[in-house]
Formats: sequence, structure tokens, C-alpha cells
Amino acid sequence: MARNSFFKFKQFTINQDQCAMKVCTDACVLGAWADVENAERILDIGAGTGLLSLMIAQRSAAARIEAVELDTDAYAQAQENIANSPFKSGIAVLNAAIQEFSSDERYDCIVTNPPFFQSDLRSPDLKINQAHHSESLTFDDLLESVDRLLTANGKWNILLPVDEGIIFQELAGKAGWFLQRKLTLFHQKDKKPFRLVMVFSKLELVDNRVVNQDLLIYDEDGRTYHPEFQKLMKDYYLIF
Repeated sequence: MARNSFFKFKQFTINQDQCAMKVCTDACVLGAWADVENAERILDIGAGTGLLSLMIAQRSAAARIEAVELDTDAYAQAQENIANSPFKSGIAVLNAAIQEFSSDERYDCIVTNPPFFQSDLRSPDLKINQAHHSESLTFDDLLESVDRLLTANGKWNILLPVDEGIIFQELAGKAGWFLQRKLTLFHQKDKKPFRLVMVFSKLELVDNRVVNQDLLIYDEDGRTYHPEFQKLMKDYYLIF
């Protein structure tokens, strides 16, 4: 996906010139696929440009969404994008670290695309490091924050690279979370998977069967979008 200064969707536009984290395909998949069914109060951890909040608001018109963002420039950009959207009345953006964030009410759904690289080489750009690497939000911090902010029956959605996702799933299990659904992303057939989208809850599955799905971004030619990807993104992408 091209990293232009803005990305136009069917119902809103994402300006991203002030954000280290640009609009990317895997984040769009999270926004379109996340389990937000029947959620009335939703928390977006690490709002960035406001992309996830806006995508979810488009799907869940009645939900109240709060988005927390640590970086001041990204926070300002998320505010701008949301204020210029038709969904501004249902989304509030807060400039805070999730470790220090508190709320009078718990959320029944959480969505997050966290900084995920545990050991990759660092960028000379401090903002890129903060957006991509886990020092600002470790897995332990994230698990503690979700446990503190989610209702007992709530669900939460997370996007991670495959290796980090496997590690995180094990940590989440030890912390008492049960994997409910998992989507494995592939660029195309016969390529290695590159992202996992997972849904967790404290409620144990009755039949102990996790819903596993695969999603190909492209057909075998590597250029044509796969029909299932088109189906998922048709309400958002202008090209579909």
C-alpha cells in the first residue's frame, strides 16, 4: 500500500503526514475483521491516525469509541481525521499512555495494533521506534491494561506479526485469556503468513474449538486482489 500523505476511503479520509505509523493493509484488515458485534463501548489502544476507530465507527454506528494515543503528533492527527469525518460524534481521542489511562466504566470491546517488534533493528527516527517497537508498550503492560479495562465478558482484538503473535498467544494464555478467533494473513498462496489477527476473552470456549481462518491479500499473480479480501474491504476501499 502506497504511503502517501493521505489515504481516502469511501466514507472518510486519513491524513498521515504527522504519524510514523501509516495506513497499511494489515491494519485495514483488523479494522474490517475485528469482532465488535454488539459492542456498546469500545477502546482503541494506540490510535495512531485514528484509522481503526473510524473503520469500527463505520461498522458500529451506535457504539461509543474512545481512542488512546501516546504520541502528541499522532494524537493531533487522529483528532483532525475524526473531526473531518461523519463519525466524529461517536469517537473521543485522548492523549495518554495506556498504562496510566483509567476510565469510570469498563469497555466491552478493545481493539489494538500495538508496537510489536521485540528485537528488530532500531530506526534512527525516535517516533518510528516508538510506533514500531515494544519499549513504550510491552506485552506484559498490554495484558495488564486490557485486564484492567475490559469487562468480564468482553472481547479484545489484536494484530501482530506471526512470530510475535505466537509468543503473545502463549503469554495471554498464561494470564488467563482464551483465544476465540484467529485470522492468518498471507500476501498470496504459497507465501509465508505475515500477520495474525486474534480475538481473546476470559470466557472459555464451550467446545474448546478456536475459529481459525486464512485470508489471502492477492491472487496467485501477486497483483489482483483475492475475492475474499475484496469482500472484506468492499465497504472501505474505493477500488472495490
